[in-house]
Amino acid sequence: MQSERENMKAGALGCKLGIALGLVLVGNIGAALLQSVGGTVDVVGLKIPAENGQWIQADLFKPKSATEDNPAPLVVVCPGFQRTRETQISNSMELARRGIVALTIDPYWQGDSSVTFAQSTATREGYGIIPVVKYVCDSDVFNYVDKSRVGATGHSAGGNGALRAAAYFGRQYADLLEAAKEENSGEGEEISAAEREAADKANRLKAVFVSGYVLTFTEGVLRNVHTNLGMGYARYDEGGFRNENGNADMRNAPEALRVVNSIFEENEQIAEVEIGRYYGDRETGTLRVVYNENTIHPIQPYIPQAVATIIDFFIISFGMENVIPSSSQIWFFKELFNLLALIGGFLFIVPFAGLLLKTPFFASIAQPVPQDIPAPKTGKSRAVFWGTFAFSATVACVAYVPCARATGFFFPAATNSDMTWWFPGRMINAVLLWAMLNGSLGLLIFYLHYRFAGKRSGINPDMWGLKISRNNLGKTLLLAAAVFAGFYGLVYLSYLLFHVDFRFLLLAARPVNLRWLLIWLMYIPLFFIFYFSNSVRVNCSMRFSGRVEWRNRLLCALGNTLGLIAIMVIQYVTFAVTGTIFWTTEWLYINMLQIIIPMMFILPYFNRSFFLLTGRVWLGPLVTVMIFIMMSLATGVAYTPYFPY
Repeated sequence: MQSERENMKAGALGCKLGIALGLVLVGNIGAALLQSVGGTVDVVGLKIPAENGQWIQADLFKPKSATEDNPAPLVVVCPGFQRTRETQISNSMELARRGIVALTIDPYWQGDSSVTFAQSTATREGYGIIPVVKYVCDSDVFNYVDKSRVGATGHSAGGNGALRAAAYFGRQYADLLEAAKEENSGEGEEISAAEREAADKANRLKAVFVSGYVLTFTEGVLRNVHTNLGMGYARYDEGGFRNENGNADMRNAPEALRVVNSIFEENEQIAEVEIGRYYGDRETGTLRVVYNENTIHPIQPYIPQAVATIIDFFIISFGMENVIPSSSQIWFFKELFNLLALIGGFLFIVPFAGLLLKTPFFASIAQPVPQDIPAPKTGKSRAVFWGTFAFSATVACVAYVPCARATGFFFPAATNSDMTWWFPGRMINAVLLWAMLNGSLGLLIFYLHYRFAGKRSGINPDMWGLKISRNNLGKTLLLAAAVFAGFYGLVYLSYLLFHVDFRFLLLAARPVNLRWLLIWLMYIPLFFIFYFSNSVRVNCSMRFSGRVEWRNRLLCALGNTLGLIAIMVIQYVTFAVTGTIFWTTEWLYINMLQIIIPMMFILPYFNRSFFLLTGRVWLGPLVTVMIFIMMSLATGVAYTPYFPY
């Protein structure tokens, strides 16, 4: 009977695993078909060499119609700070659908690109755009590209990179024309056709669109831009407080006015920008346009209106005709298939671990599940429970921003974007401090509750599932590593076969390299404090007898996220009422919560599922800290010293 029951459990696990793998496969196939636009676009990864042994990792979206005999325009696409090239799929896919080659890059220090020698170097190199444009224009590899129609675009810091690249090549153009006017030049003070052609060739970017960034639209930068230039800025950009007018309205913004007026004589300059109107002439490189999309900063690349503005700009700048209208977009279907693969990947984790527990080596880890904790019944015990619940959520809310500010003290190098091996993940360091504080506090509350209230309520340590032998603890660690390897092996296989990963918008699991693995090893021991504390809370404090399981798990998920959700509510309600966000200096740290909150919400579900598999609290936090922290790191930025990895 026991053997039959075990066989049924194994069969159920196998069925769940099959469903998970089926979702991954369907998601991968659908995403691959869509990003290749039904096979009409070749999508491949490229490693582009840069100066001083550096390199830029890129995804190439090459329409099959682009050939040596029929060269096509090319646009270099750059994501923003804390983003990788996959987050620009909306622009990459839609440009390629319209016959434009898209080359989407990871900026230096992000994704799979190399580090560079200093943050200022990255800025000077346009976050990698400049060496990529040079390689495209100077190499015979891109013989299917019309070198006279090369453009660049980027969002946020990537937009700044595109503008810097335009100024870099524009300055070379201006210097050559200035040199051509000298008496000792080829035609004396008169500029010859050959000299003008050489200057035009040096000005390699013919169109640049800057999305989500206006801080460097200064006279000093714009005087060097001699190309078609467009800009798009979210009407409700959280960073609008930094702008000269203190808001994100581009109609009267000095930054937007400088963009347009840079092509006019002083007596022709405008006093208000007409949003969406094209000024100047594309043939002379004086085309200017300003957009002000109704959205917020982090989701601007995922708004069809914002994608359409970029499409229209390059279609007009490159003089293309008879193309698909910009309103026709399919990229979000690819995102939905990626989401399907992400769900499948998450569903893979628990049954995969369950089947490994059926093997002779790991079988001893699985212990009987302890009896449930007595539910609070008296008014006093309920008050204690809800009081600690509210207190924990309040601390989670109140502590986050101070932890972000404290990163400058504990991690000064990364906070200043300096190269370091001492916790080099600038943004995730705030989450680390927050997690250590809340995890430690959670364990203290757990102990104090048991010491002064739990004993009298009939709780005893045997109900917790904390006890574990050294041998089984070592095996649990090995099992967690095997599950991590299985999950990321699935991610790598998906990328290898289909050139896709698991993601939805900003939440993603992508293939990792040695650099990220080394950084990951540094972070997971300290993050484990929080993940272990959460497993204790979910399984030792909130696993009540007589409660419906789905309600119990939902309560745990809300306990994990209410404090963080409150931060978002405060930030955006204040923004809606006053026009300025509540936390200004720390606004990028607040935006990170859009990724952290979904992870925190599903974390208790994993911790409970692993507890039911093993009867112990250890496997859940070990697996989740490995997977979730890698997901958080590999999609961000880390200022590690240069080394060939």
